[in-house]
Amino acid sequence: MKVIFMGTPDFSVETLEEIIKAGHEVMAVVTQPDKPKGRGKALQYSPVKEAALSHNLEVLQPVKARDEAFIEKLRQYNADVFVVVAYGQILPKEIIDMPKYGCINVHASLLPKYRGAAPIQYAVIDGCEYSGVTTMLMDEGLDTGDILLVSKVKLDEKETGGSLFDKLEDVGAKLLVTTLSKLEDGTITRTKQIEEDSTYVKMIKKSMGKIDFNKSAVEIERLIRGLNPWPSAYTSLDGKTFKIWEANCLSDVEYDSSKLAEIKPGMVVKINKNSFVIKCQEGYLEALSVQLEGKKRMDAGSFLRGYNLEEGTIFNS
Repeated sequence: MKVIFMGTPDFSVETLEEIIKAGHEVMAVVTQPDKPKGRGKALQYSPVKEAALSHNLEVLQPVKARDEAFIEKLRQYNADVFVVVAYGQILPKEIIDMPKYGCINVHASLLPKYRGAAPIQYAVIDGCEYSGVTTMLMDEGLDTGDILLVSKVKLDEKETGGSLFDKLEDVGAKLLVTTLSKLEDGTITRTKQIEEDSTYVKMIKKSMGKIDFNKSAVEIERLIRGLNPWPSAYTSLDGKTFKIWEANCLSDVEYDSSKLAEIKPGMVVKINKNSFVIKCQEGYLEALSVQLEGKKRMDAGSFLRGYNLEEGTIFNS
């Protein structure tokens, strides 16, 4: 098939590679404009642009996808299908309706659950047993189009946003190639989404990582995993940002109550050799991997050997 590929971040790259590997003709790659980065403000290519250039593919970078000159440029390719994977711009109806087989989106959730910008992180934060990838025929709504194919993935007990990202990147790439094959031979089935089952998740912001110890240990531990590696879950210790990268949930903890007159959420109630335990509104959080502002990430045992953390210390939530 003649394909126009639209994508921007790392998550999109493997799908592009699989399309090429499957023998489809990628006529052009559309990605977001280069962005200045660092002190020198040198322009940085998107991961998709770098991949496209490595295959000597034409790259288009419109500031706005609604630009008439860009739309006319797309029309000239006479592509069979547009594949969209985390492109980062809303496509107008003119583009959606342009190709013979439509615009196919690879979305990292089991639609209609988790429409929106951050389905991977929320699957972990909400404690889902399964996540997955959906290929969808795009319409003008936000992730509302007809479902084509679905692939489910079971989450590990210690799944993070990063590890699930890697799994779904691979699953999505293969599912898209299968979708193209079924589209071409006419064996694909379209399924309407059930609106009543839909949920929408907003873009992840750094502020979401602030830990509230007035929540349960279970909720906090999921937040830690869901926001790993970015933006990470954090609290405050001695006026510095203190990140918790890995933790366990404990329902009960034996500690020396004589040292602690009043137990409050956010209080360190026990210090072990290689971990320390913080009281939450419900249950306890055992910190295993941490990072104090200005220091590198380390296991909790190494942190304790270099920092005089005491029972009764309260983390600011």
